[in-house]
Amino acid sequence: MLDKVRAVVLRVVKYGDSNRIVDMYTDTVGRSSYIIRYARNSRQRGTGGTLYMPLSLVEFESCSVKQGRLSKVTEAKQLYPLSAIQFSPVKSSIALFLSEFLCYALREERESASLFAYLVYSIRWLNDCREEQASNFHLVFLMRLSRFLGVYPNLDGYGVGCYFDLVDAAFVETCPTHTAYLAPAEAAYVKILMRMNYETMHLFAFSRVQRVRCLEVLNQFYSLHIPNFPLLKSLGILRELFD
Repeated sequence: MLDKVRAVVLRVVKYGDSNRIVDMYTDTVGRSSYIIRYARNSRQRGTGGTLYMPLSLVEFESCSVKQGRLSKVTEAKQLYPLSAIQFSPVKSSIALFLSEFLCYALREERESASLFAYLVYSIRWLNDCREEQASNFHLVFLMRLSRFLGVYPNLDGYGVGCYFDLVDAAFVETCPTHTAYLAPAEAAYVKILMRMNYETMHLFAFSRVQRVRCLEVLNQFYSLHIPNFPLLKSLGILRELFD
């Protein structure tokens, strides 16, 4: 029995000489891994490496997933072409970072129609926007993703001079007794980031130093709330973008 699956590609790992294991977030079972036969010949539809680039949106048929076994992918095709991401150094760097982030953030996530819709909408938006509009994309994406993962910051207690407690994900009036917090000057940026969306984010001017600091804080925030969440290797790539 073959299932039709829609998925976001997260990671591809070599498996022997002619196979690859592809980690994906799917609309049917959530996070899952599949085995594909790899071929450099692009005429062999659904087997070439370009179909499984970071954050690619694909549709394919596969046998129902069995516990402890990898299902094979057949009849794979693009769900939505992402040529703008593929040929833009800025967008492809963002995609590489976000795919690594999602690999860890979605390790235990089951199927969620709203989360899958958010991922597809966001990836399509990144592909279709002008490159100069993308400078804050990854910040908005990560902040809004927190709602789907159950770690959304509580903004109710915000006030001038408040601290932001990264452990409790909330604003507090006094300095926490632990070290995982933002002082008032940086805490104010949490409120700013939560106001941003894809349509308005280009109106907020951040320097490269400010964006890097936001990314470091977001990495720390997720590491506090998701077990075994690491310091992302691709974080260094984004440090060089958006002068």
